[in-house]
Amino acid sequence: MQDIKIELRKELLEKPQDMKKVKFGKTFTDHMFLMNYNSKDGWHDARIVPHEPIPMDMGAMVFHYAQEIFEGMKAYRTESGDIQFFRPYENIRRMAASGERVSMPAVDEDMFMEALRKLVEVEKEWVPKEEGTSLYIRPFMIATDVGLGVHASDNYLFCILTCPVGSYYPEGINPIRIMIEDEDVRAVRGGTGFAKCGGNYAASIRASVKAGKKGYSQVLWLDGVERKYIEEVGAMNIMFKIDGKIVTPSLNGSVLPGVTRKSSIELLKSWGYEVEERLISVDELVEAAKAGKLEEAWGTGTAAVVSPVGWLTYKDETYEATGSKIGEVTQKLYDGLTGIQWGKIEDTHDWIVKL
Repeated sequence: MQDIKIELRKELLEKPQDMKKVKFGKTFTDHMFLMNYNSKDGWHDARIVPHEPIPMDMGAMVFHYAQEIFEGMKAYRTESGDIQFFRPYENIRRMAASGERVSMPAVDEDMFMEALRKLVEVEKEWVPKEEGTSLYIRPFMIATDVGLGVHASDNYLFCILTCPVGSYYPEGINPIRIMIEDEDVRAVRGGTGFAKCGGNYAASIRASVKAGKKGYSQVLWLDGVERKYIEEVGAMNIMFKIDGKIVTPSLNGSVLPGVTRKSSIELLKSWGYEVEERLISVDELVEAAKAGKLEEAWGTGTAAVVSPVGWLTYKDETYEATGSKIGEVTQKLYDGLTGIQWGKIEDTHDWIVKL
C-alpha cells in the first residue's frame, strides 16, 4: 500500500460556530484527498492537500460522457469524543461495483480505508460535537482523459471531500409527503440503476422539480418497464409496514443497494420482525392504504437515516400512511441506527470502525 503525502493548509479556514446554520454540503473542510490512475502505473500519487478548485480541461471525458461515480458516508463523534465510521467497507465495495458497471477501476479496499482514516484524522477538529451532527464524507471518481469519443478513459482522479453537517431533524422528525411518479423513469434493469453515478440523479431531477412545485418532498419511482412496481425514493430506499409485515422492494438491478437499507433489514430481523424483499406493485400499495393495512412507510439513507412518510399521492389521489405522526417501527429503527452510529448503543453487529 502506497504512502499518503500530506500538505497542510497554511491558514486554516474558520470552522462554523453554529451547526444549525450550516447547510448540507455547502461548507467544506480545509483539506481533500486526491489520487491518480492510469493503466500503466495503476493508482499512484496519493495525497492530502488543501481543498481548492481542480483545473480541468474542457475536453475531459467526464464532462461529455458522464464517466463518474460517487459515495456518501459519515464520521461520527461519540459522547466520549471518539470518532467512528459506520460500515465503511460497505460503501467501499459498493463504489467498486458502481465503477465496474461504468468501466472504472476499483480502489484497493485497504488503500481506500487508509485514505478515509488519514483525511478524517487531519480534519478531526471539523467533526462536530453537537447532538445529531456528523462529518459527511463524499468519495468520488472522474474520468480525466481529454478527447471527444465514446470509450473508457485511461486516466482517472479519485477524490474525497468532507463537510460538517448538522442534524437532519433539528426540530424533530416530521413525516413527509411523497408523489409516486408515473411518467418519467429513473432507471431500468440492465442499466445503471444499482450504481451510484450522477446520470441516475440527473434523470430524476425533472420529476423532483415537478413534485416540489406541488408541495411534495420526494418522488417515489416505479419500475421503468411496466411502470407498476415500486422501486425507490429519489435519494432513499423505501420500506413499508403492511398488515404487520415489513416489505421493501427487492434489489433487481435498478434499485440502489443502500447501506442504511441493508442495516435496517438486519436490525429489524434481529428484533423479530418479518421482512420481505420482493416486488411491490403500486396497486398493492394503494389497496393496502384503502383497507387500512398500510401501517407505516419510511425512507432509508445516509443523510436522513430514516425519514417517515406520512402521505403518498398517486394519480392525484392521496393516501395516508401515518399522517402527521411517526410510526412506532420507524421511530425504533431511527433510534437503533443512530444509537449505534453515535455510540450510544452497543454495536453487536460489528458495524463500527473506530478512527
